[in-house]
Amino acid sequence: MPAGRLAGLAATRDFCHGLLAAMLFSWLTQVVGVTAMNLRSLPARRGPSLVAIAGIAGVVAVLTGILSIREGFRSVLELSGRDDVAIVLRGGATSEMSSGLSQEQARLIADAPGVVRADGEPIASAELYVIVDVPLITTGTPANVPLRGVGQHAADLRQDFRIVDGRMFRPGTSEVVVGRGAALRFAGLEVGQTLSSGSVEWDVVGIFEDSGSVAESEIWSDAVVLQGAYNRGTTYQSARVLLTAASELATFVDALTTDPRLNVRVFTERDYYVEQSSTLVTLIDILGQTIALLMGLAAVFGALNTMYSAVSGRTREIATLCALGFGAAPVVASVLVEAMLLGAIGGTAGGLIAYVGFNGVHASTMNFASFSQVTFAFLVTPELLVQGVLYALALGFVGGLLPSVRAARLPITVGLRAS
Repeated sequence: MPAGRLAGLAATRDFCHGLLAAMLFSWLTQVVGVTAMNLRSLPARRGPSLVAIAGIAGVVAVLTGILSIREGFRSVLELSGRDDVAIVLRGGATSEMSSGLSQEQARLIADAPGVVRADGEPIASAELYVIVDVPLITTGTPANVPLRGVGQHAADLRQDFRIVDGRMFRPGTSEVVVGRGAALRFAGLEVGQTLSSGSVEWDVVGIFEDSGSVAESEIWSDAVVLQGAYNRGTTYQSARVLLTAASELATFVDALTTDPRLNVRVFTERDYYVEQSSTLVTLIDILGQTIALLMGLAAVFGALNTMYSAVSGRTREIATLCALGFGAAPVVASVLVEAMLLGAIGGTAGGLIAYVGFNGVHASTMNFASFSQVTFAFLVTPELLVQGVLYALALGFVGGLLPSVRAARLPITVGLRAS
């Protein structure tokens, strides 16, 4: 191709690039100019704007509050789970409630390869799990609370177990220790109190903590004494063992599943609690999203009303801008920016309300896998706050879209005649 023609094509390309850049700059200048004018007029429309902000803030606060239940419950179970602790149930069982192990099976599990030993003894705990009725402090109504019979190494299998009031129960006695979460939510579980359950009067001798794990929702006793109180013979429902390393799980599982005397399911503690929490977490997600959708519709209508009022009150201004050469796109963009700004303010306010009102509040809920109460604290995470603001921006965008299109399509002559 001749050099002159190449030079001409290059000049044409440079001209097109320059024209495009000039058009883009002009468009951005118009958007900034119209948006600045709209924002300066916000104080004159503070009433409708505050209504839209309050509506969006309410939606975000409720959504964040509901989802903080999920995060709090999930956090409790995540704290409870370790990859180097294995839980063994009877084959086919989905939870401790439906499981059963004989004393001989519990011994075989504890002696399997891969289990940590200390002073010649395996770090294992064959455990029994029953439900007792204990009244809630707030309402006095009975609730299902787990009473767990444990072995002597149970505390070694929990990550941060420690007695914070009183002492540990003595093996072979009808003494119990109570998790901090249970003591805060249920009546009559303070040190020195007596709990009537089964055929035994249990003396509360201590309160324990475990960094907020699910164990703090339980009452612990000696497993052998609990077997006698509930006529369970020498049976257990689960066995916990401490592995020498998380990588030893496969060796441990192979040893159990190839032993003809055993028919068991093996989980890491973390996987077990994830499976146990799945039903409730899914339910909360569905509930939160449904409520957010219904309240979001109301908030969108509020934003629509606000932005329609804003557009209607500035009909002549918009028409004048269009007559002066401002395009439709900058008008649409300016209205959307205003609507999303209101959404961002509402979302931030709603997140703050949720954080102050919900974060750290203690509650309890039913764990459907075990039909017992689990205590936890609402947890408003940074991710939830960001999610709330993004939802508020979406509400603002949807609420501003139709009014912005209406403003852009308004004939100039009609707009100039508006009062």
